[in-house]
Amino acid sequence: MKKIAFSFILSLFIIASCKNKSNQNNNTTTNTNNTNTNLPPVQSVLGYNLLNKIKGIWNGPVTSTTPLGGYPEWIVDFRPISENQISSKNELDTLNSINMSFFIALYNNQYKVAFRNGGQFNGSDREAYFLADSVSEGSTQSYYRFSEIIKGKSRAYTEVVFKSDSLIIKSYTNKSNTQTYTSLHMTWLAALQDTTACMPAVSNFGFPKKTMTKDFSPTFTGLTEAIYYQLGGDPYPMTAQPYLGQTTVNYSYASGYAPTAGKETFLVITTQPLVSGVTVDLKHRSRYVILSANDNSYTFNYMHPGAYYLYAVYDADGNGTFNAGDWMNNPVSPTTFTLAAKGTTIVSTQINFTIP
Repeated sequence: MKKIAFSFILSLFIIASCKNKSNQNNNTTTNTNNTNTNLPPVQSVLGYNLLNKIKGIWNGPVTSTTPLGGYPEWIVDFRPISENQISSKNELDTLNSINMSFFIALYNNQYKVAFRNGGQFNGSDREAYFLADSVSEGSTQSYYRFSEIIKGKSRAYTEVVFKSDSLIIKSYTNKSNTQTYTSLHMTWLAALQDTTACMPAVSNFGFPKKTMTKDFSPTFTGLTEAIYYQLGGDPYPMTAQPYLGQTTVNYSYASGYAPTAGKETFLVITTQPLVSGVTVDLKHRSRYVILSANDNSYTFNYMHPGAYYLYAVYDADGNGTFNAGDWMNNPVSPTTFTLAAKGTTIVSTQINFTIP
């Protein structure tokens, strides 16, 4: 689990993707998220249909040209956070996390789906902004390319492809301007695991709607690239994102379960029970983090509202996953909690069960 998450955090910090066919939509929705009446009406949004296609929990293997290589799975839970924006947040540990978001932006007098991606790497912040610049949609496959807003695909781009219930994301980069060309950085081949967890938000917002999230018209004037380090000047910081809340998880150990220094504990949050009878359901994992066994607490920020199940797993054999002999909280009666929109909740659980 650790290698999987770490690989993808590295890969997606520069993620960004070649066909030219505009996505025209005939229905018209007026601007609802701005006060400037001089803005053009939202009639056509390049890449608009991606907002609906990407919702849900996705999981699949990663291949990468980085020294870390490829990994068997990575899990992303995309849900709407407004009528015109969908996002996800994931973390590896206390120093490494990643967020991804797609929303409707105005730039150069055109409405396009924007892609915001970044997070923390070794405690350092980084956010990058991309815009849809190529779309091709057919009956069996849809293609979307997002290029870095200022330098375009010569800096970095991402290709997003939907085929039935599968998702393919390929990112290309010039490696922080050290190359004169962009090269393949990583590929994620994901399958759709679940769409039920996102439906309350879909219903709540009537998602998606053709309204504007951000007016980027003057935002990047004078900049050399739309990438922000240590969050200075970030035009749409996570603190400004709507709807999301936070959950603090506290975990302890029952008598007879004494963790060893240097070992790790996984906190896994699911939208359905992980264990039902003798069946283990891995399709509904939403968030997870790897901690030192004695950290005893972690706060999940920018978390989707909803009902959740919490599992704390002590990695007794240190093999980076959970299996027989590891410890966890009671899987038959797991800890549950509910997070409200913009809410804050605290939940506690006890590790008191040995996996047979």
